[in-house]
Amino acid sequence: MSVVESWSRVMSLLRQHAPADHADLPGPATERMLAAAEERMGVPLPRDLRAWLSQNNLDLPEEDVDDDVACCGFDGFPDEGSFFLGVRAMERLYANRRAHAGSDAQDQQDDPFWRNEWIPFLSDQDGWTGKFVDVRDGRVGRWFVGEPTVTGAYESLAHYFDSVAETLTQAADGSHPVCGVADGRLVWT
Repeated sequence: MSVVESWSRVMSLLRQHAPADHADLPGPATERMLAAAEERMGVPLPRDLRAWLSQNNLDLPEEDVDDDVACCGFDGFPDEGSFFLGVRAMERLYANRRAHAGSDAQDQQDDPFWRNEWIPFLSDQDGWTGKFVDVRDGRVGRWFVGEPTVTGAYESLAHYFDSVAETLTQAADGSHPVCGVADGRLVWT
């Protein structure tokens, strides 16, 4: 399944089971936005990441952005503690990670804390934990400050979105241990 098909499945489940959350999500990123982000970051966006952002640019409206937190996003999606990043938030966190922890050093190839080829697409508000797409091979990894970074947690962004769709399916049928649906929104306990 392609990343667009996997994301469409997520959006369909969200629209069907949590329509209030679905209604909050903005439209797609433009090619101009994506090209400008690539230029500012100095790294090309992987094809799957571009395709996903072309479906939904999940940046909050400017008036809802909180400058006192590292990242802003739509609460409660895809889980309670983190959210998908839009183009602006992605750039901001990428610049922060690159400036503070980025490494292309040859002696850290096998176990770096952060590589400049990793583009974050999901984070918590503090930027302490999240998921990234590796520009080199499109695999999805995860970081948590203070713990080893995991590369290749998912084969691709499409595989990750398949796991999000499974969570939404379980939340909708009441079988997810910590997520349900109430009043058209995902509710985490």
